[in-house]
Amino acid sequence: MEMLKEIRVGGVDLKWDLTTGKVLFEGGDVVFFWISAMKTFFDTIRDISGLEATNLVLETTGFRQGLIVGEGFKEMKHIDSSNVVDWLSSTYAPAGWGKAEIIEIDKEKGSFTLRIQDDWEYKLNALSNQKNKGIFVPSHYAGVLTGLFGRTFWYKVLQYQDEDNPYSVIEYFPSEMDIEQNIHELSRRQEAQHIRDLEQVVEEKTKMLQKLVKELSSPIIPVLEGIIVVPMIGSYDEERAEDLITNTLNQLPKHQANYLLLDLTGLNKEISQHTAALIDKLGSAARLLGTEVILVGISAELALIISQTLIDLKKYECLQTLQHGIYYALGKSGRRIV
Repeated sequence: MEMLKEIRVGGVDLKWDLTTGKVLFEGGDVVFFWISAMKTFFDTIRDISGLEATNLVLETTGFRQGLIVGEGFKEMKHIDSSNVVDWLSSTYAPAGWGKAEIIEIDKEKGSFTLRIQDDWEYKLNALSNQKNKGIFVPSHYAGVLTGLFGRTFWYKVLQYQDEDNPYSVIEYFPSEMDIEQNIHELSRRQEAQHIRDLEQVVEEKTKMLQKLVKELSSPIIPVLEGIIVVPMIGSYDEERAEDLITNTLNQLPKHQANYLLLDLTGLNKEISQHTAALIDKLGSAARLLGTEVILVGISAELALIISQTLIDLKKYECLQTLQHGIYYALGKSGRRIV
């Protein structure tokens, strides 16, 4: 086969160098006339879909295009493993796809090892100074072999063409894997990632809400000098009870509190044994810091429930309303509101 072909059409010189797989137009590489358009196309997909989805698009498109080529040439040329080597080189080099040749065939495994040099995808990535590896071209030849032999071939890149390696080396082998499985796998990964992202958002929002609940569930209200009010609201589990005790005891010295008014108005109508124990624990700890504890917001219903609990809360001064509690604390400290 003549390795250098030249033709002049309409005053334009065309030259095929089949040794390198180059097609020259007026002395320039034909590929570079349309490579910028392909670069724009690939970059657009990447910007819209992201890197992982773009790679799958390139791989899928390359494979399916190769499949069409392989099936078409199978009918035309009756290609089998004996003539596929010559056919591949003589078909793709004149088309400007660089030099592609099968360098090894393992008939036992049914595998092919292909050497690809200066294909258009390599030139595209080199032209744009990108570190992207070839995806479209390697998968295209997998589609070609699949179409030619009527069974699914897949590939493994053994070596990429770069500054240190003058060509790519790719192994092709029969496989149960097909491109549809890759598409479904990506969909599952993206769905799983989406779920993880949502879980992360939920976790962050939950932490924010938990922090807000902690701040709101244990408010410390200094109403007058030496007098603070802590409203008790809702039910208390172990964590919330611990927060209430810790926050309150830390604030007592800061406000130089002589009187702590525990407002029980916001408690559920049922005071559990656990809540009663919490009130007693907080009251006993506050007393150790020199603060007198007064229970306010005691309704008739609540008074009856408190009297029936095993925890003795009658040792604390109990008053019906918060207002009464403030007046009581002022009176004990020798002050009054004028």
